[in-house]
Amino acid sequence: MCGIAGIKTKKKDHNVGNDLLKMLKSIKHRGPDGSGAFVDGKTIHDNLQNLTTPNGSFGMGHNLLSIVGTEVSQPIEKHNLVLVANAEIYNYRKIKNCLDDNYSTDSDCEVIISLVNRFYNGSLLNAVKNSLDYLDGDYSFAIYDGKDCIVVRDQLGVKPLYYGHDDLRGISAYASERKALWSIGLTHAHTLPPDHLLYNGVPLKIENRQSPNLNISKKYMDFYTNTLANGSRIIEDKSDKIYTNLNISSDTDKLELKNEIKELLIGSVEKRTNGLSGVGIIFSGGVDSTIIAKISDDIGVDTTLYTAGHETSSDINFAKRTAADMDLPLKIRTLEVNDVKIYTELVLNAIEEYNIMKLGVGMPSYVASEMAHSDGIKVVMSGQGADEIFAGYHRYIQSYFDNGEGVQEDLVKDVKNLYHVNLQRDDAVTMANNVELRVPYLDPELVEMALNVPIKYKLDNGSENLRKCILREIASDIGVPAEIVRRPKKAAQYGSGIHKILVKKVLRDENYKNKLEAFYKN
Repeated sequence: MCGIAGIKTKKKDHNVGNDLLKMLKSIKHRGPDGSGAFVDGKTIHDNLQNLTTPNGSFGMGHNLLSIVGTEVSQPIEKHNLVLVANAEIYNYRKIKNCLDDNYSTDSDCEVIISLVNRFYNGSLLNAVKNSLDYLDGDYSFAIYDGKDCIVVRDQLGVKPLYYGHDDLRGISAYASERKALWSIGLTHAHTLPPDHLLYNGVPLKIENRQSPNLNISKKYMDFYTNTLANGSRIIEDKSDKIYTNLNISSDTDKLELKNEIKELLIGSVEKRTNGLSGVGIIFSGGVDSTIIAKISDDIGVDTTLYTAGHETSSDINFAKRTAADMDLPLKIRTLEVNDVKIYTELVLNAIEEYNIMKLGVGMPSYVASEMAHSDGIKVVMSGQGADEIFAGYHRYIQSYFDNGEGVQEDLVKDVKNLYHVNLQRDDAVTMANNVELRVPYLDPELVEMALNVPIKYKLDNGSENLRKCILREIASDIGVPAEIVRRPKKAAQYGSGIHKILVKKVLRDENYKNKLEAFYKN
């Protein structure tokens, strides 16, 4: 993953080159391995210290975090198109096999240009829309054809994208983080919803965007190959209710569902660790992160667990016992009051808002990714999303009592809202440490399958300890320790002990609290 930025001005006397450079510098932590810029037809690749952006009225920039192989500095230019992408396209090799094109790099991002070009017929907007159905990955990218610029993100919003404009100065801009927009005086930064794109700086809703059952990774390969070769779009009769398209009834055999979910989980971890020499797990000792760690280890990936919290916290206690049981290396950072105070400002700078809940949840992930970075690990995984797709929160129990199967609508709503709460926070705190976060539970195929599982298989009569029932059974089947299978859900800020330190110690200093709130509150 990387960081992207772009800017356009309507005024002839305004040069965007300097502003673009400011934006890239503000998010350099997202890509320490190289930088590049495209301004009015001129492209430069260099490290940020030596990068001199040309003068012009339209610019796109990129900071590179190189994960594996021969990843190339962007922007990428091909077929009279220019691309900057913060992306991991998991099915890029399969797309390459489908498309007859001359590939100059082994970059997974190059296939985005090839796809758009396949559908390009004078309209960049239509070409991008038609291309999105084929991309299996986590991404936000901007593409330019010399006339129009389209900016888009993946369907769940795993990767962030913000935009803003200033009519008085005649500028509009987008970036991977809000601080890039703030750096050029755009104080009102908006989050781009995953069901929208930016068309020359204007947000437009993407109508009839395909549900995330992508299939290109496994099923209907011949169909996809022929469709891409003919340059046409897949047309399917889809329900307007996204994520609710599978034919799963309340009578569907649970064992069959468990096996399918287990295979999708394994496949999701496999694609997110493919090519990596090692991976870190943001580890709480809960069932969600333990399943990911167990699968990662079982498929032969060098797996290290990272846990942060107060030394007496339940997360550290469970993490130690679980790591020992699975014979996996565990790195622990214990946090006392002074540590929490130091990390408070670091995490707030990353998440870019004064929000005590986000701060408490984000701090363990921030510290875990900091430890991973120190170990030379560039990719970590977490259990993010499991509670939303398998009904892990206590509020689903009351909803189940009140509305029965209608609780499924609550799950769909929560999944759609993940992008501007949990995913935004988690991406920010990990990328602040030059570490990329991958979230196996939010693989589109797995999300769609899980959201269609009957609620009776997720909640056992509302029992406090038996939320996410079907996932816990899968955990038991793959060898997760029994005490972790049964461990009740405990939010990260409480399980780590950080919330208590924040509220009762660090933020009780009113002067300190007011200073932070005044600076970060939006």
